[in-house]
Amino acid sequence: QVQLVESGGGLVQPGGSLRLSCAASGFTGSYYAIGWFRQAPGKGREGVSCISSDDNSAYYSDSVKGRFTISRGKDKNTVYLQMNSLKPEDTAVYYCAAGRSTVLSGSAYDYWGQGTQVTVSS
Repeated sequence: QVQLVESGGGLVQPGGSLRLSCAASGFTGSYYAIGWFRQAPGKGREGVSCISSDDNSAYYSDSVKGRFTISRGKDKNTVYLQMNSLKPEDTAVYYCAAGRSTVLSGSAYDYWGQGTQVTVSS
């Protein structure tokens, strides 16, 4: 059974940093691309970043480019999202997801975690 578990969320002041982790398990065959998505109160789900399954190519939304960094750990099914220079508008529930394509579209992902809350506030 495929399972994705996010961790690392919490409350942080504007300008601060957090590192989110996505631990994936239960995969067979080729490993999946991993994406990070977020949903803020009253807003739709937004693609944040994703990393490919082959060459670890990384992609970012314009809103986080230059501030967030996605990486894959030594364990290929562990992915991190380093978030720096956090802004109040980054406040959201963050989800990781696994899929076959490296795109920032939720429809391309087959498996989802339960999410972790990130709150940026002074």
